[in-house]
Amino acid sequence: MVHECCLRLAALFMEPNAEPQVLRVGRSRMNDGKPEFAILAWGSLMWEVRPEFDEHHEENWRLDGPILKVEFSRISTSRQDALTLVIEKKYGVATTVAWCLSKRQRIEDAICDLRCREGTTLKNIGCVDMSVNSSPSLCPTIKAWAVERHLGAVIWTALESNFEKKKGTSFSVLAAVEHIKKLDPCGKAKAAEYIWRAPAFVKTPLRDALQQEPWFSLAKLIDPA
Repeated sequence: MVHECCLRLAALFMEPNAEPQVLRVGRSRMNDGKPEFAILAWGSLMWEVRPEFDEHHEENWRLDGPILKVEFSRISTSRQDALTLVIEKKYGVATTVAWCLSKRQRIEDAICDLRCREGTTLKNIGCVDMSVNSSPSLCPTIKAWAVERHLGAVIWTALESNFEKKKGTSFSVLAAVEHIKKLDPCGKAKAAEYIWRAPAFVKTPLRDALQQEPWFSLAKLIDPA
């Protein structure tokens, strides 16, 4: 069943500064005559159960995705100001992320699944469509990876770091640790849950620093619910 939010998919291709550009590539991977679509992941998509999203993609995540720079540099209001992983071009660490195939036959539906799962807007869902390029600023790393695997499209959560905007100071390990230390007990527990449960392939300076802190190990024992 298609999510109700798919009724608004036309906005994806009608946003300002998003004029389509044709991109011709080699033959795409096909499933029953349809191109296959990949979903990229590096955070809670991999460990947080969401049946309404999970039923529309492969069960197992593959660990040979594109190399992207990521760091725990987004303050998440839905996780009580815990820091979450995002693509971080300035402070991130190059990481081979995970991926799986969507079960959807239309890229619009796959985008809608991810957008609804993340509770965000269409502009925060990145997409490389290998038949029609709807974004003038595609990530070349993702595009090259998609070409190698003959994928029809690749989508990912494109939320950005908001640390500097929220805190009024540039992101750094010290500033991030201080931010987490000042959270209330539930916020600390949310932060600990997210960082401890992040995939093992995510190895960033902030994660290393926090997991060596005795107080942070205790924080993960608190029920974040």
